[in-house]
Amino acid sequence: MPTTDRVSLIGGAVATAMGGAALVVHERRTRRKLERLAAAALETLLNAIEANDEQTGLHVRRVAAYALVIADALGLNERKQRAVERVALFHDIGKIHEALFDIVHERARLSPAERRAVVTHPERGAEVLAPMQPFYPELAAGVIAHHERWDGSGYPRGLRGTRIPLEARIVAIADTFDAVTHSRRYRAGSGFESAAEVIAQGRGTQFDPALADLALLPPVLARLEREQLALHRPRGGRRERERERAPDVSFRWRSESLRSHRVRAPHHRD
Repeated sequence: MPTTDRVSLIGGAVATAMGGAALVVHERRTRRKLERLAAAALETLLNAIEANDEQTGLHVRRVAAYALVIADALGLNERKQRAVERVALFHDIGKIHEALFDIVHERARLSPAERRAVVTHPERGAEVLAPMQPFYPELAAGVIAHHERWDGSGYPRGLRGTRIPLEARIVAIADTFDAVTHSRRYRAGSGFESAAEVIAQGRGTQFDPALADLALLPPVLARLEREQLALHRPRGGRRERERERAPDVSFRWRSESLRSHRVRAPHHRD
């Protein structure tokens, strides 16, 4: 092959390699930009939840704090801990759906029809989070499964054992800690010992037995209790500043695949 041809061939190969390298760099930069955009979208969504429903906003932040304690005790790496945190922060987003919002905030006892509507919130939440799948593949899967039970008697799909995503199994325990210890409109919160007892009773039926045992270890319980005390401490002016940062928006959505009319409370409850 003549020298000029070899030079041309080498030059073409170099140009192709440089073009390929430039394309890889461009794709990486684009991916990083999209990842930052997805993270910003989640933060905006979380702020919107708090702006529309402060009670749910505070609840999911408490659940996230408890879930991170358990995830850390389990030895999960930073990436996996952040996945657990995201599922915890958005596990109840389905309750903001227009068909459920009034029911969830109803002070009186719910009717059977209203209870059936409320149990659709994991599916509704997973549906609104589905566009985040390319960036956070665990998010919608964890949210839809956070009311599944270890023995298979949960909802919405009746998953059993380790078929339930790990993030959802951790959040289920953290959610129960908060449900027991935090006061609601219809009942006062119980002590931390009561929460530990509920977790112990649900070991192997409602909860992953290994995770329940881990959460009930004295050092882990101590960390959970410290979080509980800190999270229930009055925040004063700081909370006001956080409220000011929340966007002034009305955040409701209609589900296409789960479309339903709002269930209204009957005059007489069962």
